[in-house]
Amino acid sequence: MQQQIHVSSTPPVLPLWSSGSTAALAVAPEPNAAPAAESRPSATSTSPAPGDQAPAEQAPASPAPAVAPARPGLFSNLGVRQPAPPTYSQLLALMRDGQVKEVELLLRHREALVTLADGTKTRVAVFANDTLLLSTAEQAKVPLSVRDDRQEDATAGLVVNVLLVVMLVGGLTLLIRRSSQVANKAIGFGRSQPRLQPEGTVSVRFEDVAGINEAKEELQEVVSFLRQPERFTSIGAKIPRGVLLVGPPGTGKTLLAKAIAGEAGVPFFSMAASEFVEMFVGVGASRVRDLFRRAKEKAPCIIFIDEVDAVGRQRGAGIGGGNDEREQTLNQLLTEMDGFEENSGVILLAATNRPDVLDVALTRPGRFDRQISVDLPDRRGREAILAVHARSRPLSEEVSMASWAARTPGFSGADLANLLNEAAILTARRQKASIDDQALSDALERITMGLSVAPLLDSAKKRLIAYHEVGHALLTTLIPNADRLDKVTLLPRAGGVGGFARTMPDEDIIDSGLISRAYLQARLVVVMGGRAAETVVFGPSEITQGASGDLQMATRICREMVTRYGFSPLGPVALEGDAAEVFLGRDLIHTRPSYAESTGRRIDAQVRALSREALDRAVAELQPRRDLLDDLVELLIERETLSGDEFRAIVESYEINQTAGSQRALTPSPAA
Repeated sequence: MQQQIHVSSTPPVLPLWSSGSTAALAVAPEPNAAPAAESRPSATSTSPAPGDQAPAEQAPASPAPAVAPARPGLFSNLGVRQPAPPTYSQLLALMRDGQVKEVELLLRHREALVTLADGTKTRVAVFANDTLLLSTAEQAKVPLSVRDDRQEDATAGLVVNVLLVVMLVGGLTLLIRRSSQVANKAIGFGRSQPRLQPEGTVSVRFEDVAGINEAKEELQEVVSFLRQPERFTSIGAKIPRGVLLVGPPGTGKTLLAKAIAGEAGVPFFSMAASEFVEMFVGVGASRVRDLFRRAKEKAPCIIFIDEVDAVGRQRGAGIGGGNDEREQTLNQLLTEMDGFEENSGVILLAATNRPDVLDVALTRPGRFDRQISVDLPDRRGREAILAVHARSRPLSEEVSMASWAARTPGFSGADLANLLNEAAILTARRQKASIDDQALSDALERITMGLSVAPLLDSAKKRLIAYHEVGHALLTTLIPNADRLDKVTLLPRAGGVGGFARTMPDEDIIDSGLISRAYLQARLVVVMGGRAAETVVFGPSEITQGASGDLQMATRICREMVTRYGFSPLGPVALEGDAAEVFLGRDLIHTRPSYAESTGRRIDAQVRALSREALDRAVAELQPRRDLLDDLVELLIERETLSGDEFRAIVESYEINQTAGSQRALTPSPAA
């Protein structure tokens, strides 16, 4: 009986990742099918069991046509069921019927690879040491071969073992190499890592350093010694062993040291003082020795140590008695600078902005023989610095370096460089070809006041801010000895700044450093201008906390006038020192005031009196000019920004009209 194949009506489900597989689909069984153990689907029909007699007129059952193998692919067997492999008993029957072409035994898998007469190949599980299969194949004269794949497994196992050994050896090698690197690094902790710029590679010259001419003149001797040392040694002169550059941050100390190396044409070693100190004991001293050893090999040369206060602080200072490792590094530095061994041709340059914390042994003659002050540049120095940084930037013809030098008092060289850089960024953003005054003005406001934000809408808050800022601007215009008004605006800035009135400090005061009592009193009145304007316009009960920053500044000025400058009825005494940073271990124990409690109460009373006096004077100046104050507020709200010249012109016109009106009122009219 020939078996029929029915395709199941249920659509097959094939996994997407099984492309090329020959997975069989579910097939509906025949209604009258025999049990599965007896009639499993196969490519060929089985012969009757021994002992059964077939009908005489019926020819021997011929094998059903085998299903041709499908081409591998994702949809190759869609809707077609592959025949199941024959069982062991069916295999024996097929061999007896001559329907088996070849049999190959797979010993390791205990399977037989059977090739049928129609070329179909299948696998059948067999027994180990199967003599029945061997005898059947011999009787049916079916070729039978044996594949010993156990050798393949041995080869695969050998390959795996070799790979494991290689991986183990590679891991051990890597571990040993890393360990050696760590060991070398640990050994190299005591070696310094200075940045060496060989002779002639430093491109910075004195012409690239502007605004500090006095410092450059002082350092000319160092350059001359490095170029012509015999000129000094022939007459017994000794060049200073060390030069200490002292000044605020950004004034050009590091740049000046590079210029010295560039002018002298000698090797230049540079290190930061913080690079000497590590977590291991003795590393800092070892690095100092290694640094000077390298410098002696390349003498004459220059060693530059930036921020030398990191290792040069006073010994014994600090909580707990100081830092032993840092002090050991300092002791080694002192020995190398002025010890038993000469350091001929090695000059040490160091820079710091905290000379007050340095150890006295470091600043004595024979070590740092000279201290060169690198101060903030004056107006001519700022103009020269702007000209240096403007070489590589296109400037508009309207830009005047002299005017911008006058508008930037107190700026360091780094601040001026940042000003031009910000202006260049704004110019590029606005797609312009050259830097103009507007870009410089916007860059100045960004640096001094912060980033701009969205303008305020016309509201009560904006009007309140306008009165506050106009109060400052009006008083700085009216009060003698006050700073000159540069600009008043309502354009807010980041950080909660709703507006500002910017003044330009007096250049003479900044250059000389001399501050008069009249100037401080005028500054107090101007600082109180915002609170005074709120008091005049809204009344004492409606003032806001917007003047909190002004009150802090006023309190600081009043206290300095009383305790430091002697500008009070307490007399010409200095009751407090400079309000510098506290040096732990040295200054922390001296924070207690040196005056009595009664003197402290008198100081507080004088501070309050000076502040109250300044506020009363500010109110007295604004009260009779209420109409001018209102007009300026309306104009500022409308235009949002007023320049100093525009503001002063309006105030001067008002004062002239008021004076003329007063004179007409005082002049008696002629008799009719």
